[in-house]
Amino acid sequence: MPSSKSESNRLLIMNALSGGKITIENLSSARDTQTLIKLLTADLDSQIFDVLDAGTAMRFLTAYFAITTKKEVILTGTERMQNRPIGTLVDALHSIGANISYENKDGYPPLRINPFQEQISSTLSIPGNISSQYISALLMVAPILPSGLEVEIEPPTFSKPYIDMTLGLMHLSGIRYSQNGDFIKIAHQGYQKSMRIVESDWSASSYWFSIIAQSKIGKKVLLEGLKSESFQGDQVIKSMARDFGVNFEFKNEGLLIEKHSLALKKELKLDFRKCPDLAQTVLPCAASLKINLEMTGLESLRIKETDRILALQNELAKFNCQLIESKKGVWKLKTSDFSIKSEPIIETYEDHRMAMGFAPLAINNALQINDIEVVNKSYPTFWDDLQLFGFEFMQK
Repeated sequence: MPSSKSESNRLLIMNALSGGKITIENLSSARDTQTLIKLLTADLDSQIFDVLDAGTAMRFLTAYFAITTKKEVILTGTERMQNRPIGTLVDALHSIGANISYENKDGYPPLRINPFQEQISSTLSIPGNISSQYISALLMVAPILPSGLEVEIEPPTFSKPYIDMTLGLMHLSGIRYSQNGDFIKIAHQGYQKSMRIVESDWSASSYWFSIIAQSKIGKKVLLEGLKSESFQGDQVIKSMARDFGVNFEFKNEGLLIEKHSLALKKELKLDFRKCPDLAQTVLPCAASLKINLEMTGLESLRIKETDRILALQNELAKFNCQLIESKKGVWKLKTSDFSIKSEPIIETYEDHRMAMGFAPLAINNALQINDIEVVNKSYPTFWDDLQLFGFEFMQK
């Protein structure tokens, strides 16, 4: 399995903040991670830093440059990136003394970031239901602030496992912190010399759970490199998939998953608050298996690579399935009329998870997927791995 993009990107920022004291092995080959490496090692004379479509890089580098840059820099990205909000993070950084201004539209990239002069506050409050990456970005720079930082996360908190991952990796890199409910306090201190081996990616494993869920009884696959002890919140896919007829067993080499049952429930209630990136895997899989879903925790999907809720609505409709908001914050997927007519054409909306989330439906029917290169963002070998499993491709 590919290495975790989430772990890789956090460790790269921590290493930069430490002055190169953290040795990192098994870094992700995902485009987002390679973009972050390029920007963190860019020529010191560079002024414009382009994250392309890497949302993690945009959030993490905003905080990184706001505290560390010695000269004015411009942080920008693709057209879609320039329409993804970042005002909540910028406001939080302003409150502690950062000098950031908007080049075009208030609340959105590109950003003009000037050197940090003086810390004017060591406490801040930030909503927990917008993006956990804002919170992770602030936590990682907290130790190098002259007065440290105390962050209050206003509930409800979405994608909490990603915040826990950040704190866990910081702890393994020598950072001490205290946590009391919604408050996290980090004193001024330095990152310590350490060595980290990046885990395999649980988010990438979810597509294989979907493939096995839609396969015949007895079909199985070994996902190498996955471990039972993990910082990654998307590991919840292993227990979630039980309701889709999939069993799992940890082996020395990784995780063995197998289709074991066709007797599935017709209705499921799922909460994606801690794992929103799994939605694009789970919903198409549920549709194919004709499992109706009632879901919460999808709010953050609106501000991802695309409006993922709208994208899912559009593409699921091609299979005669409906995704509707039955009341505020509660979504229902109606799958009883699932059907496939001829060869549906799946649009990816420049979003890697749309391509990989719908690809497993080709287990039972040919599909056409547009813009297949989008998988390079997180899982560059995805199509090669599908061929190893037996999928056949015809380029158009």
